[in-house]
Amino acid sequence: MAQQPLPALSLLQTRVLGVLVEKQHTVPDTYPLSLNALVAGCNQKTSRDPVMNVSEAEVQTAVDNLKYLSLVMEGAGSRVTRYEHNVGRVLQLPPQSVAILAMLMLRGPQTAGELRISCERLHKFSDISSVEVFLHELNDRVAGALVVELPRRPGERENRWTQLLSGAPAAQAASQAPAAAGGETPALHERVSVLEQEVEALKALLAQLITQK
Repeated sequence: MAQQPLPALSLLQTRVLGVLVEKQHTVPDTYPLSLNALVAGCNQKTSRDPVMNVSEAEVQTAVDNLKYLSLVMEGAGSRVTRYEHNVGRVLQLPPQSVAILAMLMLRGPQTAGELRISCERLHKFSDISSVEVFLHELNDRVAGALVVELPRRPGERENRWTQLLSGAPAAQAASQAPAAAGGETPALHERVSVLEQEVEALKALLAQLITQK
């Protein structure tokens, strides 16, 4: 059965997925994560690019949308609702590829050498060449590329790679850059997107309540 292409995810949705993959390996005793732990991971100041400042409600909305896509699931056996990722199964990827995607979602574009270092706690690649093998596999997927190699910038010795779960690189840059006319910041752009999703959810709930009367 052919995989259905995923819709482009928001910056916050990819941050949520990256945090879940990361914490599964770095703090296994507290994984799956509670909503509070997930918010803390999204707002973490170190090893994040860009740094975010999102609310619990915004993260909950992102989680709900990811649950709809089966990329996130609720963990069982806990009084507090906890969440775990389902990236490998949904996208049919090995752990090495999931680790690479997670680091690209958390830290932005990186070279193969940088990815080898940043993935250290998720998967230990023997050398840079082994990282490149998985990058090219992610790029050459029949179901659709999940990463792309970026053009080398002036002064750089190596090409960087970026993830495509948030759409093409140009679309990612547009969604993260401040708007020249309105002075819109990335955080504001993300907040507006989340609020729009919440409004649509409330409309659906209201329509359901009216129907039940």
